[in-house]
Amino acid sequence: MTVQAPSGSPAIKVITRVEDRPAIVVGSGYVALLIGFVCLVLAGWITYGAFSRDGYGDVHVSWLALFGAFCLLIIAVLFAGSIYSLQPNESAVLTLFGSYAGTDSASGLRATIPLFRAKKVSQRVRYHECGKLKVNDLIGNPIEIGAVVVWRVNDCAKATFQIDNYADFVGAQTESALRHIAGRHPYDFDEAGAHPVSEVAATSDPAARTLSLRESGDQVTNELVALLRDRLAVAGVTVDEAWINHLAYAPEIAPVMLRRQQASAVIAARKLVVAGAVDIVKEALDKLREETDIDLDPERKAAMVSNLLVVLVSDKDATPVVNTGTLYA
Repeated sequence: MTVQAPSGSPAIKVITRVEDRPAIVVGSGYVALLIGFVCLVLAGWITYGAFSRDGYGDVHVSWLALFGAFCLLIIAVLFAGSIYSLQPNESAVLTLFGSYAGTDSASGLRATIPLFRAKKVSQRVRYHECGKLKVNDLIGNPIEIGAVVVWRVNDCAKATFQIDNYADFVGAQTESALRHIAGRHPYDFDEAGAHPVSEVAATSDPAARTLSLRESGDQVTNELVALLRDRLAVAGVTVDEAWINHLAYAPEIAPVMLRRQQASAVIAARKLVVAGAVDIVKEALDKLREETDIDLDPERKAAMVSNLLVVLVSDKDATPVVNTGTLYA
């Protein structure tokens, strides 16, 4: 696939895109090793036979035999240079004078046609740890975030010909994608995630209204993996998994946000206590009316409700007060 300039526009450089394809000019390295060894032995034997003595003791040299021995020696050297070995999860990208000739992924001792050049590319699983980045979340809060990405090469031709250094490319794209993901989501929601903050609720991105960096770790990392796979496809690299290994507010706002989270937790706890106290008071009044003959007038009922709520909601033990009088003359 090539990219060309439109008609009438200035000429631009043509970009050639390549993809992995099996190499058909490879075979067992042991056969090439045997051929090279035989040629070397033959070259030595022919060279030895090229020198002879006549009946008078003079030495005669067969230049034709020496030329044949030299050719066999060159063949042995070429076959020896065509031999290479591959370990499991390793491939060799073959080129002939700069032209791509295919990829060999079979492990063991391998050989190709002499003059072919084999460049080894590891397809083992690797990981890249992106250090702590200081970014702004969706609503502008400065946060620190870091991630670990597990990746591997799945297209050796792309990794060799379409990118200069695919390992550095993975690091740069990981940092860029992590910044992008952190800017699309809030760090957290108000009231322990019950209701989104107003800035998040106003955004048009549905994912931002439902996912936070702190509470939705799996969904956020899945989004990061999908984004990295799309960006790294041009380099023949795929991402197996990723996870966020550091997430915190920036030091300058961390104390304020901690107090905010504590206040939200206290408010939620108070609401739970008040709701439970109201249920208890209602149940007490209902049982008092059903199981006794005491019929409280509204004023006494209000006083009882007030006293019970004070006892149930108060953080300290209540001090009982005995009323020896009456509210009515």
